[in-house]
Amino acid sequence: MGSIFNLSPFYIAKGDVFGKEQPIILVLLDITPMMPVLEGVVMELQDCALPLLREIIATDKEEVAFMDLDAAILVGSMPRREGMERKDLLKANVAIFKSQGAALDKYAKKTVKVLVVGNPANTNCLIAAKSAPSIPKQNFSCLTRLDHNRARSQVAIRCGVPATQVKNVIIWGNHSSTQYPDVHHCVVNMSGCEQPCFDAVKDDAWLKGDFISTVQQRGAAVIKARKLSSAMSAAKAICDHMRDLWSGTPQGEFTSMGVYSSGNSYGVLEDLIYSFPVQIKDKTWTIVDGLAINDFSRAKMDATAQELKEERDTAVEFLGV
Repeated sequence: MGSIFNLSPFYIAKGDVFGKEQPIILVLLDITPMMPVLEGVVMELQDCALPLLREIIATDKEEVAFMDLDAAILVGSMPRREGMERKDLLKANVAIFKSQGAALDKYAKKTVKVLVVGNPANTNCLIAAKSAPSIPKQNFSCLTRLDHNRARSQVAIRCGVPATQVKNVIIWGNHSSTQYPDVHHCVVNMSGCEQPCFDAVKDDAWLKGDFISTVQQRGAAVIKARKLSSAMSAAKAICDHMRDLWSGTPQGEFTSMGVYSSGNSYGVLEDLIYSFPVQIKDKTWTIVDGLAINDFSRAKMDATAQELKEERDTAVEFLGV
């Protein structure tokens, strides 16, 4: 996560997230052994001479890092190591996000907006939210914007248009290989005329096959190619997510975010952090309800929900609630 950690503060301090006139105080939290490296990040940010950056606080103490926060981006998590079972990974991350959730609950503003990036992002986000009972669950979300951006880009490349001409793709479910990139409600602007994605692409087999697997496996493909996880694209997605959360989504468009399921949308179980299509206004997300779901989509949405249920049940055992 190092490259993401280095890039995201730069974009935030430059004004790409909260606006070109919003002064920024950056609070950077890391573990104690990494403090010398963190000081290097601070020096780089200072050397950028960014006009909006008022102060940088680098710390290894949660009580300092979470004090009076307006926005929190939780990037760090325990990565899966060779020979590690998924249960071991969840146990390690429950400890991290239980601690950070409790610190948010104790020190941050109750209006704080919390974005969880560290994987497994959906379940880590749920643990953080459960550990911060005084902060509304509506204030917690996890990052599926990178998957959303990947899906838009794949369609755009296929159609020979800029990614800005592709809108309303959906990422359903978990930020994992079970996620479902859905283009049944996507439209593509071709030469000034908006067309349904299936009409624009004209290759149903690709949209129901290789397109889905490419988006699902893109992170692994990046690691295989560059020997490191996504950095530029992940940092950009973090900024896209927080910018939309702060400023809202464009009229008639929706984006994808992992948010708390109340059990009232698309048959998704209650008490999961599940990626839905959302629209955002006044710093509040609303799930886009009423979209038609065919049998193909239903099966994939249910499969990723089942994985999230299993992750949640295992994690909650470790949480002790």
